[in-house]
Amino acid sequence: MNTISLANLNIVLEKLEEGVLFLDEQRNVVAINQAAMHMIGRKQGDVVGKSCPSLFPSTPCAHTCEESGKCSLMVGVAKENKLVQDIVVARPDGLLVPLHMWATALPADKSQTHCAVVLRNRTREVQLEEIAGQRLRMGNLVGHSHAMQILFREILLAASSDANVLVTGETGAGKELVAQAIHDNSGRAKKPYLQVHCAALPENLLEAELFGHSKGAFTGATADRPGRFEAANGGTLLLDEIGEVPLGTQVKLLRVLQEKEVVRLGENHSRKVNVRIIAATHRDLSSMVKSGEFRSDLYYRLRVLPLRVPSLRERREDIPLLASTILSGLTRHYKREDVTLSTQATDALLSYDWPGNVRELVNALEYALVHADGAAILPRHFPAELRDAIPALIVSEVKGEASLTRYYRGSAAEREKELILAALAEAGGNKSTAAEKLGMSRTTLWKRLKQYGIADDV
Repeated sequence: MNTISLANLNIVLEKLEEGVLFLDEQRNVVAINQAAMHMIGRKQGDVVGKSCPSLFPSTPCAHTCEESGKCSLMVGVAKENKLVQDIVVARPDGLLVPLHMWATALPADKSQTHCAVVLRNRTREVQLEEIAGQRLRMGNLVGHSHAMQILFREILLAASSDANVLVTGETGAGKELVAQAIHDNSGRAKKPYLQVHCAALPENLLEAELFGHSKGAFTGATADRPGRFEAANGGTLLLDEIGEVPLGTQVKLLRVLQEKEVVRLGENHSRKVNVRIIAATHRDLSSMVKSGEFRSDLYYRLRVLPLRVPSLRERREDIPLLASTILSGLTRHYKREDVTLSTQATDALLSYDWPGNVRELVNALEYALVHADGAAILPRHFPAELRDAIPALIVSEVKGEASLTRYYRGSAAEREKELILAALAEAGGNKSTAAEKLGMSRTTLWKRLKQYGIADDV
């Protein structure tokens, strides 16, 4: 390792944001870059020649390394996995620095085997996790589930950058709200935020909308008009349903992303633009690339920061909070007294699959509010498609009061029973864990177990 051409690597190493320590076979440090020195708060002379474990005392990595006599981070390398450990380093100046740490094998140098330990500073990441973890909402996005906390963190990460973002997810999941949240938390928040629904316009009108046109460029073009790229200059432009853009327009979009300039229809000179692009789609663009329906170069230009919005089915635990928030807004809109969801109505919402996601939930609650004749929404107030899909629940009128009549609905009930049994099996019989997996309360699960005759010892 004495002459492993480190001199030739120094230029590259010193420009890395990651810290790098080169170790010999005895796990002694033979070289370190500036980023690593800054992270651990030590100078080169205080590090080179020292054992790696001694630089990271009181960490699981150091304990394992000292006990085994080998670099514990190299365990995963043999399996072609990068074994990453999250550690916190106490620098000599008292500053605590959270780090990702992993090791990479290097080619053997004669009789010795060497590795490089890589460090990445997690301070910003931890701060974002703390910020996101304190939120039940971000903009108009609402949720306390693990899936939404991950999404909130990804939004904040995307907002801290100017890179293009590709937001994917099912129809109605809230892709537009994600795009708005990215803009609102970014350095462009005070600049324009515009949207173009790419599926709503034919190709010639879409190009005029995006790039603008000069007077007389086509029939009906009675005056010069800037496009959305120019109008959003300095801000953010959401290209919604990007998967619907024709191939011819994709070529022109690619040029704008590459050159940072637009040419209006009917003109031959370009205009510089500074726009952050967020694209959204419910379609599988990677499959469209393979089939030739979407340009691969445009796809990779847009997909610098991919971000997926979870469906409502994937975050059922958010439904009560989400429904309450939506209902509160609807009651204000309709100037109604406070109307609440009954326990049975909440159970009904939790048991439904929501193919239309949050958009369908909003519509269902608005329908229920309009049809509710009291201070509480009951299952009978929901739209027919929701009522019909609720296993074992039907509303009947008994002496003028709404009550629930439980019955088996054949395939729907059987399907729910199968889901419950599968969740219980996966949870090892733990009902609390199974209820969490199903997005139900423990009480609701208990009722379902009794209803379907599932034994207590399952």
